[in-house]
Amino acid sequence: MPLDPHVKRWLDEVYGGPFTPMHEMTIDQARRQMQAASDLLGPGEEVASVENIAADGPHGSIPVRIYRPRSQHDRLPLLVYFHGGGWVLGSIATHDAYCRALANASGWAVASVDYRLAPEHPFPAAFDDSYAAAAWLADSADRLNLDERTIAVGGDSAGGNLAAAVALAARDRGGPRLAGQLLIYPITDFDLQRPSYIANADGYHLTRETMRWFWQLYCGDNFARVADDLRASPLRAESLAELPPAFVLTAEFDPLLDEGAAYAAKLSASGVEARYKRYDGMIHGFVRRTAEWSVAREALRDAAEFLRSLS
Repeated sequence: MPLDPHVKRWLDEVYGGPFTPMHEMTIDQARRQMQAASDLLGPGEEVASVENIAADGPHGSIPVRIYRPRSQHDRLPLLVYFHGGGWVLGSIATHDAYCRALANASGWAVASVDYRLAPEHPFPAAFDDSYAAAAWLADSADRLNLDERTIAVGGDSAGGNLAAAVALAARDRGGPRLAGQLLIYPITDFDLQRPSYIANADGYHLTRETMRWFWQLYCGDNFARVADDLRASPLRAESLAELPPAFVLTAEFDPLLDEGAAYAAKLSASGVEARYKRYDGMIHGFVRRTAEWSVAREALRDAAEFLRSLS
């Protein structure tokens, strides 16, 4: 399909003026740009409550923000959410509006995790924080008035990578017990030669060279070893059997399209209940634009429906 008209108009605006590719920016510039772009998405929906807490991590406390939906009731199911940004950018603040919308649409509490970023904290810091936060939240569910029987992990892009890796680790380490995984255009494998990387290398917001930049910053000096590690490339796991049900969302004009589709297919082949949906005409990052693009609202409804199906 062609690009969605709303997406094309937005891309024309982005590329129509002075434009610096992200991988040619300094890290501070790229982080400021992502925050400024996120601020333009609006303040987000009102929710019943927002609570900033700290989870215990392997190298100190991990900031976590818990959103409780307007339809709040006791013992809410919980989605532990990891933001995108190539393990280098993003924060609780950049994904605040989306987490609010997802909480309200699903009726679930959403706990957004502010894991440590590369290159200051290279692999496996982001994974270590993400797994520790999920385990801590599961252990603390009763105290937080959450349903410890219904906890899922989720995230977009690098956050989808972390969610998939946490689900694998939870299986292999005997916990925490997870009810599902919501994987939004996830990074699942270090392979920049896939057809979608070539076809969507430039001009669609996330580029092939920016992904190379992210991987290099995340992996640091251990690039070859890390790229093969299941905590970084979960698609390379020998088996995905006995993982919780999954919903994998991808975008047609996204370099990450093929690896997301491959992960969903491997989940299904491993006997995991896995739903897969490609959103035609869309680009990487589209799901957070719920105030502007109807397909983003559709994806939000689909994600919320998946979460409700788990509880």
